[in-house]
Amino acid sequence: MRSSVLIFLCVVFACGSITVHAQVVPSATSGPFSLSVGGEGSAFQPDYAGSGFAESSSVLAGVGAYIDVRFARWVQIEAEGHWLHVNEYYPPYSTVGIDENTYMIGPRIPIHTYFRRLTPYGKALFGWGSGSFLTGRASAMAFGGGADYQLSRHFTLRAGDFEYQRWSVTPTLHPYGGSVGLSYRIF
Repeated sequence: MRSSVLIFLCVVFACGSITVHAQVVPSATSGPFSLSVGGEGSAFQPDYAGSGFAESSSVLAGVGAYIDVRFARWVQIEAEGHWLHVNEYYPPYSTVGIDENTYMIGPRIPIHTYFRRLTPYGKALFGWGSGSFLTGRASAMAFGGGADYQLSRHFTLRAGDFEYQRWSVTPTLHPYGGSVGLSYRIF
């Protein structure tokens, strides 16, 4: 008798733990396409110390802008630009400070949305970089990620964004840094 009651209770609890959804699609859904524009503050280690030497101990700071285009949940594109002109490093015997600019575009992959607001993501960007130490521009790529926190329907906080870049120059540069920003969803 005792074991049959125990088995009955286990079956009842197991059946009760199965969730049943009465509505498959939420009553108010938005379209898959959205466009957001944002601005950010950035700090990067430039990996250039002047006179052909890599590895700088100086940290460049500046501003950035980005555009996120979402076609579907897993199909997103990000375009961004960074202008790092604050805290320029002046090599010995030089009157020109070392600064960096980047312009990149590429896929952005959201990982998972937690608590309906926090969305970590990864990205791979391709484009070019320029700086006061270059005579032109160099092809560059960046790999990174971060997390966005949705503040309201239109505003999203870029809580943290980290990038590791590779510039195709001699010597090869590997700048890295982080950004924090705020975006506005247009539609």
